[in-house]
Amino acid sequence: MPESPWSLHPQIDADTVAVGDLALSRLLLANDANYPWTILVPRLPGLTEIIDLDAAAQMQLLGEIGSVSRALKAITACDKLNVAALGNVVAQLHVHVIARRHSDAAWPKPVWGAVPAATYDPAVRDRLIGALRRELNIGA
Repeated sequence: MPESPWSLHPQIDADTVAVGDLALSRLLLANDANYPWTILVPRLPGLTEIIDLDAAAQMQLLGEIGSVSRALKAITACDKLNVAALGNVVAQLHVHVIARRHSDAAWPKPVWGAVPAATYDPAVRDRLIGALRRELNIGA
């Protein structure tokens, strides 16, 4: 039986806006203006853990996490980056890269469930997406 094609989990799709595709992962921006919050989802089917990737893909994902982290830090001048692959609610492998500030709504606690998600002003969201695309040299 052939393996099913990759698709983005409906919950991740509903909670994000696409930034673009890196070599391995789709880069997404979370619909929460409280924090500049990106999510990388490797475009391979059936993954739930980083160890589900072969060694080369693990290295590729680590490199993409680094690239997104550097881009987010350069764009936001954040105080701290949070990087996490939890998957407790959505099992599909995805990695959060969140720019944190000492003044943000959840500091110093984790962002999950701290405050309700804030709606992005579309112009602010689009500027952030554009900046990420430029920093990472990716198209839509």
